[in-house]
Amino acid sequence: MNNASIPRRTVLKNISLAAIATLGLPRFVHGAAAPKIMLGLDAHSVRGMKWSALPLIEYAGEQKLDAVLLNGLHYFESLEDAHLAKVKALADSKGVRIRIGAGGISKGSPAFKETFGTPEQALTKAVQVAVALGSPTVNVKIGSIEDRYTLGGIEARMEEAVATMKAVRNRAQDAGIKFAFENHAGDTRSDEVLAVIEATGADICGAMLDPGNALWSMEDPVQHLEKLGKHVLCSSVRDSMVWESPEGATFQWTAIGEGLLDVPAYVDLYMQLCPSAPLFVETISNSARPIPFLTEAFWKGFPNVKAADITAFLALCRKGHALEIQQPPAGTDAKEFDRQHQKSEFTRSIAVLRQLVG
Repeated sequence: MNNASIPRRTVLKNISLAAIATLGLPRFVHGAAAPKIMLGLDAHSVRGMKWSALPLIEYAGEQKLDAVLLNGLHYFESLEDAHLAKVKALADSKGVRIRIGAGGISKGSPAFKETFGTPEQALTKAVQVAVALGSPTVNVKIGSIEDRYTLGGIEARMEEAVATMKAVRNRAQDAGIKFAFENHAGDTRSDEVLAVIEATGADICGAMLDPGNALWSMEDPVQHLEKLGKHVLCSSVRDSMVWESPEGATFQWTAIGEGLLDVPAYVDLYMQLCPSAPLFVETISNSARPIPFLTEAFWKGFPNVKAADITAFLALCRKGHALEIQQPPAGTDAKEFDRQHQKSEFTRSIAVLRQLVG
């Protein structure tokens, strides 16, 4: 345990809105022409609640958010028109816009599930759902960092994802829908995301931005945004802490404003590069993950990454420090502790962002 982290965590948990305002607002907030960026809930932030689409929309409405991201078809009790119409009606009544995701679309990924058929069938169904709910985008992904170690490496999985999107391209264009390709769980770096966009066609495919996952693949989240910004159609944002460890590094995601991210600068840059993309918050914390880049086996999944490509990431590792894992108090139900912890992380993050985007 690093005792130096405890006072900071305690202060941030109890931070007031007045104190948040002293973070330093981006210049756009002060001008009359400031863009209105949408703030939203990524449903995974409150995963412990096991909520489906309807209660998630209710919660987003209670939090006075602009949008909700249902990043997978499993959030819907049914994909029938009647149920989707009910979901859309509730969202409209709450003033909440909906964005959706199709999940994995690479058939060679160990993470791919045939719940909704083949990758092409699942993506086709997602386009139909997007039309019914008024979502202009459908998020897609490969899987996880483990895909970098599969037969053919990440390039083979990228080719599969591109092939799936191309197969559904005409349907999506006819419906006015675009695909947003996500860097998910460390599977792809920004140059690889750009390669997928180019291969699919930037007219139909953009980026689903996740700075937390960028760190997992050894990228500085700010540089990640700089490279992908003009292509960003959707996002899932959180903060991160990373520190040196015997095998390389260890990282832990945090509520926004409680990690290494220069949040005002990041939001400022986001508003410059992709102001029309909703800023969804996806808080995932209280668990540490390794990045064992000092081991030979790790680099088998990153054969084309050079030392110069990770210098900014290494600088972050030197700035960071270990965080303690919070445990439920004695006699407290562990699942209820997790649920309340998730809600707290999310609401603190939204409070910070509200001050920055106005």
